[in-house]
Amino acid sequence: MQGATMRSTQDGSEHAIRVLLAKIGLDGHDRGVKVVARTLRDAGMEVIYTGLHRTPEQVIEAAIQEDVDVLGISLLSGAHMPIFTKIFQLLGDLPETPRFSIVAGGVMPDEDEEQLKKMGVAEVLSQDTTPDDIVAKVRWLAQDQPSQL
Repeated sequence: MQGATMRSTQDGSEHAIRVLLAKIGLDGHDRGVKVVARTLRDAGMEVIYTGLHRTPEQVIEAAIQEDVDVLGISLLSGAHMPIFTKIFQLLGDLPETPRFSIVAGGVMPDEDEEQLKKMGVAEVLSQDTTPDDIVAKVRWLAQDQPSQL
């Protein structure tokens, strides 16, 4: 897993890529998101995992407070469309657009990917996405990519 683990900022400084991973709603299965967290940490990124049963409001607040580059939301419950609708509604209500990109992960029907991307999801990573591809996509999103909102 080669590549940059640092992100250059507009003022010329660098910091480790920061990723917040979250489980929203009643989905109690977090083995996959923990594997992703370990994979990203092993690649040199700073990873914050919010734990289970978070609300969209809690996740957005944490992502802003932690000044993350990428927000990854893992869903296995089938509630991805209403949850991402709520996420983007909350982001749209903010006075300033956050700079982080949003990644959807977990189990979602392929036919929903296009609609998720139209909402503003930068990448949809399925349960079949390899660890190397996850790292590469997160690195790409963190490197001076504008917010996908």
